Amino acid sequence: MAIRDLKTQITRLPEQPGVYLYFNAAGDTLYVGRARALRDRVRSYLSAYGSSPKTDALLDEVTRLEVIVTDSLVEALALENHLIKQRAPRFNILLRDDKNYPYLQLTTAEAFPRVLVARRVARDGNYYAGPFLPATLARKTMSLTHKLFGIRSCNEVITGRRERACLEYDIKRCVAPCVAEICSPAQYAEAVAHTRMFLEGRNDELIVELKRRMLAASDDLRYEEAAHTRDAIETVETLRDRQQKMSTVRLGDRDAFGVKTGPAGAIIQVFQMRGGRVIERVELVVEASGGPPTEQETVQAAVQQFYDVRVAPPEVHVPVEIEDREALERWLSERAGRGVKLAVPKRGDKRGLLDLATRNAALGYRTRYSDEARVRGAALEELQRVLGLGVSPRRIECFDISTIQGSETVGAMVVCEDGRLVRKEYRKYRVRGGAWGAERTTLPGARRSRSRRRVREAPPPDPRLLDDFAAMHEVVGRRCRRLLDDGGPLPDLVVIDGGKGQLSAAYEAFGALGLANLVAVGLAKKEELIFTRDAADPIILEPNSAALLLLQRLRDEAHRVAVTYHRSARASRDFRSELDDIPGVGARRRKVLLTRFGSVANVRRATREELVPVVGARVADAVLRHFADGSRERTDLP
Repeated sequence: MAIRDLKTQITRLPEQPGVYLYFNAAGDTLYVGRARALRDRVRSYLSAYGSSPKTDALLDEVTRLEVIVTDSLVEALALENHLIKQRAPRFNILLRDDKNYPYLQLTTAEAFPRVLVARRVARDGNYYAGPFLPATLARKTMSLTHKLFGIRSCNEVITGRRERACLEYDIKRCVAPCVAEICSPAQYAEAVAHTRMFLEGRNDELIVELKRRMLAASDDLRYEEAAHTRDAIETVETLRDRQQKMSTVRLGDRDAFGVKTGPAGAIIQVFQMRGGRVIERVELVVEASGGPPTEQETVQAAVQQFYDVRVAPPEVHVPVEIEDREALERWLSERAGRGVKLAVPKRGDKRGLLDLATRNAALGYRTRYSDEARVRGAALEELQRVLGLGVSPRRIECFDISTIQGSETVGAMVVCEDGRLVRKEYRKYRVRGGAWGAERTTLPGARRSRSRRRVREAPPPDPRLLDDFAAMHEVVGRRCRRLLDDGGPLPDLVVIDGGKGQLSAAYEAFGALGLANLVAVGLAKKEELIFTRDAADPIILEPNSAALLLLQRLRDEAHRVAVTYHRSARASRDFRSELDDIPGVGARRRKVLLTRFGSVANVRRATREELVPVVGARVADAVLRHFADGSRERTDLP
């Protein structure tokens, strides 16, 4: 959209709260934002044009603007969160967990909740605790909930009508809610409440409750139950003493957001404090897109997205003031069912907690981006030196072919930019086949014999190899032709999964399109030899070479994509029926024919009189024509 077109549309925008969406020419959502007054907010982008690289890049791609009017800014905020999660716009700040550590899910949406290990936090009415670092801690904690509180681990539908409990009850790992005479719903609800206290880190409160329960059991002469509760108290006290303690317990329940931004992106450290103790630390990562993010917009996005799947504590500390703070507080309060305050502490213990989170964020930024960038840079520099390239191979494309004896041959291409995989640019190809392989008389890369006699006596090449070379030639050629047609960026280096033969096929594809200046290498499996066009001998790198590790990663990723696609193609072929080749027979009529006649063989034997009532005269004639060849010989088959 030209700037003047945007100016014209702005004049027609309402002065009401709502959400605005920017789209590119392909219809992809570029950015989602909220506004107290839509017209003023969108107009502010025009005034910022020329002063912000990110805004300039956004407006240069925008071709369409849409707005959604809401009744309040709080509604706009909730809608903005939903649209960002649904569409993942490229120019929005999108947070992700540093590592996919597991969570524990307390299925409070069920009548008799369980504790399960989960990899994702979802808004499904259940309670989530974590993430757990290391990952094994999640299963250990889940086992503790069974041992301490008797939470069930089965998938059984609980009705209370079972005649006897299972082994889990006998070994004291379940309170047996499936047997109403042993455990009532109220008793199980108490066990669930204790479990939630434990997962939330409310250990002091839990210990008080367990001691009350122990004394009650002792007074009722239920000494075995009292002893079991005593053991649970000792375990919880031990875990409590191991938790990190702050200098004061007056801080209560609160979260602190520490942020470090830079050219590479941002790191957010969230310290979760409950009962005056830091019980959890969550690290979130923001990759820079369209320019480095500002601290304010990073913090605002972090608060919104972090609490989209969590309940906020009464106080949340942030390092900078947040735009529309009152609306965000109302939104958080509505979700939590109580008041939530956003604050920027200036002094005291609260400021100390915030500074602690900020220092950890800065350390995380240095560790993550300096180390990763150094490794990636070293790998690219080594590739440039080893291969004798004029420039660093910032963009690398890797190709692989997957087939089984020439059946359902497919290709895959993966892209790496600055040492990072770019999954949105991956491509998959169905190999159509052609005469390229059949036209060759020798294997690609093989030396021609000077003796005609030796050529005549040489065994013919394996047609499967030729097919593999032809497939590589076709896939590489189709990729390069598309780049030429679309004007896309050409790769600095092409990696071929294979040896001299596959590499020669790729170079022939380059030459046919006038791209002989492209550089390609072949990476052979097992020996991990690197083949080039100009060198007779392969390049051998050390096993721990950064360049070799990068090439292996690319090769393995291309192989994974190709094999996955090949399996999908084979599965589609295996589910095909001969009936699919008959004109007029689709999925519905195929089902009707097989239901009526039982098998394709019986459809083959059927007469026109039998077929017409089932599929009609036109399709019946098509079926008879399809099976006409050889039908007489098959009519006597059992």
